[in-house]
Amino acid sequence: MKRFRLNPTPLFAAVLLACTVPQICQADALPSSRDLASAPETVAPAPVAGQEIPVQFPSTISTLEFTDKTTDLWERIRTGYAIPDLENQLVTNQLIWYSTRTDYILRTVQRGSRYLFHVVEELEKRGMPTELALLPFIESAFNPQAISTAKASGMWQFMAATGRDFNLKQTMFKDDRRGVLDSTDAALTYLEKLYGMFGDWQLALAAYNWGEGSVQRAIKKQQALGLPIDFQSLSVHMPNETKNYLPKLQAVKNIIGHPEQFSLALPKLDNEPYFVTIEKTRDIDVRVAAQLAELPLDEFNALNPQFSRPVITGDSNTKILLPTNNAALFKENLNKWQGPLSSWSAHTVQKTERIESLASKLGLKPELVREVNLIPAKMMVKAGSTLLVPKSAKMPDNDISMEIAEKAQLIMERTSTRQVSYKVGKHDNLAAIAKRYRVSIADLKTWNKLKHDNVAHGQTLHVQVPMVTQVSQHASAQISRSAQAPKMIHRSVAPVRNNNKSLIAHFKNNRKKHG
Repeated sequence: MKRFRLNPTPLFAAVLLACTVPQICQADALPSSRDLASAPETVAPAPVAGQEIPVQFPSTISTLEFTDKTTDLWERIRTGYAIPDLENQLVTNQLIWYSTRTDYILRTVQRGSRYLFHVVEELEKRGMPTELALLPFIESAFNPQAISTAKASGMWQFMAATGRDFNLKQTMFKDDRRGVLDSTDAALTYLEKLYGMFGDWQLALAAYNWGEGSVQRAIKKQQALGLPIDFQSLSVHMPNETKNYLPKLQAVKNIIGHPEQFSLALPKLDNEPYFVTIEKTRDIDVRVAAQLAELPLDEFNALNPQFSRPVITGDSNTKILLPTNNAALFKENLNKWQGPLSSWSAHTVQKTERIESLASKLGLKPELVREVNLIPAKMMVKAGSTLLVPKSAKMPDNDISMEIAEKAQLIMERTSTRQVSYKVGKHDNLAAIAKRYRVSIADLKTWNKLKHDNVAHGQTLHVQVPMVTQVSQHASAQISRSAQAPKMIHRSVAPVRNNNKSLIAHFKNNRKKHG
């Protein structure tokens, strides 16, 4: 089944905030923000059929008139409703599902409160119906860290290939499918394209979920039979997931439109920006950025979910989002900061080997190298790969180059092992034995409980010989997330379980999945 997932990207309008420390940033404008609690850790499972996808609208629609005079963001959204209502039994079923799960609705609203103003602003700029701001409710429960079983990612649930079609970069260091600004921009652009193709928002939404080719084929079948080609008529050709996609949005639209009819008290959302953008010109650790902004890591990561590593790389085009008041604190604290902004460097692997061997050469613990680079168990790292490692005292305080930040890959071989016994020869030593079997001296000592590097002639050693069973060549962010992130079933995503230690304890976020 075709899935086209998109991530928010529209740039946020803000006044430039002058940053007096040029090494790291120039800040964008700081409109006031709402002070809402962080999103909860878990969310109720999403309703019935399959997975959903965001859709986009035409850039201008003369019949739509919006106003931002209200102080209530909910009212602003309701005023911009413009997609014809759908009424059928599937809508009734979804209304029952959502209206009996008010806790789930409120948790999703609470999480989405960070992003809704920005999405509504971008929709109005393009003249698009404002109920499209509720699509992430269906797609991901407003969780920018959501990952589907099909590997769609982000608030708008973009597949990797579709993301690249809409200029959403997916590198070792960041995945723009999860970025609030970039994914939103891409999602709305795609929805506009689909509306331009079909001239009907309901069909555009169906195509967003099912694929434009599938909708076109269904239209041809209907036309060949002389039958109508509206959404309801075409639904006989649709899979259950797409049949329920628009009914889900209609149900949420009805509940947001008249919450009192469902005994629901929506929290007040001020009609003002929640965040502003900061431009960075030097590498900065996620931990340091959150510390300078005086934000908890989970809140920082909720606004900046695209960063896949503990360091934020890139030039001034790389944006950091912060609540208004915290952006001012960031500027103030940055002026006083005396320590290094980044504690991480990039290391290029010279030959294919196990993490334990690599870590030993670098003087690091294997667990740290594996965790910070999100390397699954039983993987060897291939020559040419890039690893993120802590800077040593001897290293110059240089940023990771733009070429590495944009092109770095982590290429891994999946391995298994078999145990062999080796009888030490007269002229053997641990280094020669380790080289023969492509293992590390540290491994040999561990497997054989050796305290020293000396071995005796005739001694029997046990060796775990690696056996390559599969080659995996993906950007490390893609590998790590498919290997470690929980899966999303029926659009429900379980929380990622992080075991954070030492240096990485400061940057690992509590990235929640809804479900």
